[in-house]
Amino acid sequence: MRIKVLVLCITLFAGLGSQAQEKKWTLRECVEYALENNITIKQSELDVEATSIDRLEAIGNFLPTLNADASNFWSSGLSTDPITNENRTQTFRSSRYGVNVGITIFSGLRNIKRFQRAKLNKLLSQYNLGKSKDDIALFIANSYLQVLLNKESLKVIEKQHEITLEQLQRTKDLVDAGVLPQGDLLEIEATSADELTRIVQAENAVQIALVSLAQTLLIKDYASFDIAEQEYLVPGSEMMDKPIDQVIAKARESRYEVQIAEQNKLIAEKDLEIARGAYYPTLNGSFGYDTRESGAKGFGRVLDETNPVLTQTIGFVEGTNQNVLNQSPNLLLVEQNPSSYFKQLYTNDGLRYGLSLSVPIFNGFSARNAVKRNKVNVKRTEFQLEQAELDLDSNVYQAYLDAKGAAEAYEAAQVSVKAQERAYEYAKDRYDVGLTNAFDFSQSKFRLENAQSQEVQNKFDYIFKLKVLELYFGIKIADIKL
Repeated sequence: MRIKVLVLCITLFAGLGSQAQEKKWTLRECVEYALENNITIKQSELDVEATSIDRLEAIGNFLPTLNADASNFWSSGLSTDPITNENRTQTFRSSRYGVNVGITIFSGLRNIKRFQRAKLNKLLSQYNLGKSKDDIALFIANSYLQVLLNKESLKVIEKQHEITLEQLQRTKDLVDAGVLPQGDLLEIEATSADELTRIVQAENAVQIALVSLAQTLLIKDYASFDIAEQEYLVPGSEMMDKPIDQVIAKARESRYEVQIAEQNKLIAEKDLEIARGAYYPTLNGSFGYDTRESGAKGFGRVLDETNPVLTQTIGFVEGTNQNVLNQSPNLLLVEQNPSSYFKQLYTNDGLRYGLSLSVPIFNGFSARNAVKRNKVNVKRTEFQLEQAELDLDSNVYQAYLDAKGAAEAYEAAQVSVKAQERAYEYAKDRYDVGLTNAFDFSQSKFRLENAQSQEVQNKFDYIFKLKVLELYFGIKIADIKL
């Protein structure tokens, strides 16, 4: 019974393993997987998380600070009693406790500006994350289409080789029958051998492209990695029918390059405002509560029970010289133990509160230089924004022309394939009746194969360049249908 269960489990896991190895990756799956696992994107996500912390820190600048402190000391020898401020030679313990509250009332509006800058910086990090995702998605799409191109090129060569094998058998029969010379058979065999070599090269190109795509996706199982086998039709030309000005305007709204440059300019302007805040006074408020206790013994006065009344002469009566006496309690100075811990804390506490004003007068030109430096940075970001807009317009226009040229090249390749197919059929008919030799027939077949390979290459080149143009128009790679 246990053996049957073990065999069943092994069979089940083997089946699951074979299913996992048979997985075929679509373009959407590759893009989504890359967006979840790419290291560059993960780093950009950490940058977004860090800006959230910066924003929380900027909010904290508006809140008061609250700090508590406590201290406990042992003193020996001549020391100052923290309660009576008397210097005494003794060993005692003392402690102090306090709570302090501070708040910035005015600092040239710098806290407000820092909060606004934190929000701008968070938006900038989100734009950078979006750009990283677009760049990775476009790179994945290019790698994916390269695999498709290599696979289609392999199919073209394999299909032509099948025709060559059929022609080889037909030529062999004709040579054996004495209809064709031996040289025609050798020519066909040489063509077949050349095609076998190119098939091996094409298979290697497919494997290299698959490994490159797997490495980009951070997939280590190169042996079983493969993409989905499906027909990829040439997309419609709706994008090519749009005016170039409309595509450029849409790109300025949706592309992250210009948005990043705009955010950098806004952040630079906010940094300038923060630097100017150093010209203004700073007003701070504070409140504190303190208390203390000491274990040092003190001195006190007590009534002398044996002689409770002290009589002293304080003067004489004028004329009679009679003594004027004064009686007071006879108090003796004696050493006493300290009061209880909590009683001292209650008795010795106190409050303190106030305002502090700091007016900048001269600080070695630091504030003025900071303002000048930030002015320069604002100018720099303005030029960067202008350059980003020019680059985007140029890239969109170039992408439009590339897609248009690729479409025309693909149409021309289709016409060429049809013409070469007719030429091949004509050469084949002439070869079958012995009106042409094997070399001329092989050349016709070779031209057809080149035309078909060029058609495949132009097809995927057009697809990729059209996708680049769609990306500029704001269509995400993951939403693009092939």
